[in-house]
Amino acid sequence: MSVKKGLIFGLLFGFLVLGILSMQRATPQHKEERIYKAIKVYSPYELEKRIGGLTILNKQTGIKEKPSAAEVLHRLDELDQEWGKKHLVVKDNDVIILGDNNQTVVKIFIESEKERAFLKTFFGI
Repeated sequence: MSVKKGLIFGLLFGFLVLGILSMQRATPQHKEERIYKAIKVYSPYELEKRIGGLTILNKQTGIKEKPSAAEVLHRLDELDQEWGKKHLVVKDNDVIILGDNNQTVVKIFIESEKERAFLKTFFGI
């Protein structure tokens, strides 16, 4: 009788751990809200709702990507990171957003070290 209880509780515990790990993997990376929102305005990628889920739309080219529901937020982060490496420059206490012809579009002030660390880890700049 105790072997059956141990087996049942072991299986329940195993499924619980697997569920928690899969949820952690599915959540996107933490972002510093103020600076990410300010930069996101100039990013060419946005999410578009559709009946089957979410689509990533490139506003410049009109190309749509349709990754699976589990991958859509991770793919959006990858596209934003690629765009950020080409179009973002940190100079002193400002993030400079560059256009396609390397002209300065806008400067955003970096308020804290957390924001600077976020720019370094997320965008690689």
